[in-house]
Amino acid sequence: MAQELYSVEQVASRLGLHVRTIRNYVRDGRLKAVRIGKQYRISRADLEEFTGAPTPPAAADRSDRHVEASSIVHIDSVDRATADRLSTHIFGALNQPEAVRLRAETIYDEDRAVLKVIVVGDLSSTAELLRLIDLMAAQDQH
Repeated sequence: MAQELYSVEQVASRLGLHVRTIRNYVRDGRLKAVRIGKQYRISRADLEEFTGAPTPPAAADRSDRHVEASSIVHIDSVDRATADRLSTHIFGALNQPEAVRLRAETIYDEDRAVLKVIVVGDLSSTAELLRLIDLMAAQDQH
């Protein structure tokens, strides 16, 4: 039988902790993990050792299930300073505790004066970030 491995995000969700907290536990050596590519994986046995309690199999645990949205926002007529400011606000929003399952990337094309924002995350966090982007983009038009 294959060993059951959990991502840092899955462990954080199971324990009700922030992803950064779990990563810190791994880096500090408090929680054993293996590095696969650029990500850590925690075995079921190591998670049980860490918590001191049995861990139900992933198939029985529905708390890991979530719905994600992927969005690409295209903002044209943007100069470099505005693109940098918008990007700073977007990445600042990602540092909020409620943005655990939210990722964003910004790409600025100076020749075309276009800022693209790629957002992937749970529905409510994505909607909040899209509202923020909409407000910021609207302010820049005035």
